[in-house]
Amino acid sequence: MAKEETLVSGMAGRYAQALFELAKESKTTDQVAKDLVAFRGLVTESPDFARFVKSPVFTAEEQVAALNSILTKAGIAGQAAKFLKLVATKRRLFAIDDMIAGYQRLYDASRGISRADVTVAEPLKDAHVAALKSALAEVAGGTNVEVTVTVDPSIIGGMIVKLGSRMVDSSLKTKLNLIRTRMKEVG
Repeated sequence: MAKEETLVSGMAGRYAQALFELAKESKTTDQVAKDLVAFRGLVTESPDFARFVKSPVFTAEEQVAALNSILTKAGIAGQAAKFLKLVATKRRLFAIDDMIAGYQRLYDASRGISRADVTVAEPLKDAHVAALKSALAEVAGGTNVEVTVTVDPSIIGGMIVKLGSRMVDSSLKTKLNLIRTRMKEVG
């Protein structure tokens, strides 16, 4: 339990921790995770809904009433729906994205999974992704690592790896910028 508490912090972390504990007690961690991902997708897909979630203009009652309708249509029920309505009642819906991210970190940790975001200049071959997963698993302490690869040609070469709170930027773009900065300092 002490390890779980260090994964999240702040107000959003406390809400995420409370939800995760409730979900564990009721053995619904998988369903809650699925429902929260679905809710996050709704917010991401609709700029209007994202504004509604973040806006302080709407009262708690208006947010709860709208959520009742939206959650029913989206098929989100149980612990996740109750949690989202509670968050709206407490006027904390603006921080729901951080709460969902905190829950996901706790959920992943309970299953021994780490997540890594990797940015590369060109698409990686399957063999390279497998080698990267293996190397990151070693760094993460032997846990299973799920890798999300993003292609960004602007980094020119190399890669940027984010694993938990750690980040390694070995992109050619960063190295060139560093050389440019050093040249300015000298000259």
